[in-house]
Amino acid sequence: MIKTSDLRQREVINMVDGKRLGFVSDLDIDLEEGRVKSIIIPAQGKFFSLFARSGDYVIPWEQIKK
Repeated sequence: MIKTSDLRQREVINMVDGKRLGFVSDLDIDLEEGRVKSIIIPAQGKFFSLFARSGDYVIPWEQIKK
């Protein structure tokens, strides 16, 4: 089990090209199923955004490897 506060401290790196995408800023959660659908990483230069906006990385949970 992992806490959301722990996720915010994790850097996300693209496994294909090694590019550092940033840190998790938000989660998209399916309340009916009680599971995380995706993580949201703000575009460079954007912090503390409340909702995913153009340029933000939205990565489906199924694509998270580690």
